[in-house]
Amino acid sequence: MPASAKAFRDLHHQSTVLRLPNAWDAGSARLLENLGATAVATTSAGVAWSQGYADGRVFPIEVAVSVAASIVRIIKVPLSVDMENGYSDEPLRVAENVKRVLDVGAVGINLEDGPDAPELLARKIEAIKEMAAKNNLDVFINARADVYLANLVDDASKVEETLKRGRLYQQAGADGLFVPAVIDVEAIRAIVQGADLPINVLARPGLPVADELAKLGVHRLSAGSAVAQTLWGHAQELARGFLEEGRSEAVTQSSMTYPQIQALFGH
Repeated sequence: MPASAKAFRDLHHQSTVLRLPNAWDAGSARLLENLGATAVATTSAGVAWSQGYADGRVFPIEVAVSVAASIVRIIKVPLSVDMENGYSDEPLRVAENVKRVLDVGAVGINLEDGPDAPELLARKIEAIKEMAAKNNLDVFINARADVYLANLVDDASKVEETLKRGRLYQQAGADGLFVPAVIDVEAIRAIVQGADLPINVLARPGLPVADELAKLGVHRLSAGSAVAQTLWGHAQELARGFLEEGRSEAVTQSSMTYPQIQALFGH
C-alpha cells in the first residue's frame, strides 16, 4: 500500500531536517530508500535527462506520470514529484496533471513560480486543493519561490519578496515553501521566522550542514539535480576513458557489484 500524504507531511514537523537526495528513476529511488531515505522526491532535471529530454517544462506529463508509477511500484516510503510549473499555464489543467500522479501513488508535489507571476502559482495551488477535496485525495504541495534561484529582485529585497510570495502561496493552500539558492544564514533565519510554513532549501556550496539548518528552523533539505549531475559527470569520464583507451579497468573501477544491485530489487 502506498505511503500516505500524512506520513510525508509529518516528516516536515520533526526535530531533524528531512533530507531528500532526489531520484530520477525507479532504480535510483530504490537505492536511496535502501540507504535510509525516509521519503523520495524526484528531480525534474534528472527525470528529463534520463528520459532523453532537456529540463525546463518541456517533457510530456505522461513522462512524469510513468516515472512516478514505476517508482511507487518499488518503494514503500512516500514519493513527491517535481512537476515544475505543472506543465500548463491553466490552473484546471495543472490540477488534472497533479491528479494523474496522485492516482499512481505519489503523495506530494513541487510546483514552481519561476518567471511566472506569483498570482498564477497561487491559482494553481487553489485548483489543486479543490481537485483533491472533490476526489477525497490528500497532497503535500511544496511551493517553490524562485526569488533567489532566478535572481528576481535585488539582494536587499529578496527576503521580503520571498516572504510575500510565501504568504500568498500559504493562503492558496501550500503546505511547504521551497527557497532554492538561498545560503546566507541570516537570510535563512529571517525566512524561517517570517514564514508560517516548513522551509525547504537546496544543497549548494556554502550552505550550512543539515544539523545547523535544523537549528535555524529549516525542515527540509533537497539535493535537487546535484546527484544526477555528478553521476553524469562520472559517466562521461568513465565512457571517455573506455572509448579512448579500450581498457576494461576504465569502466569497472569503484562499481557496485552485480549481486549488490540485484539485492535492491529482491534478487
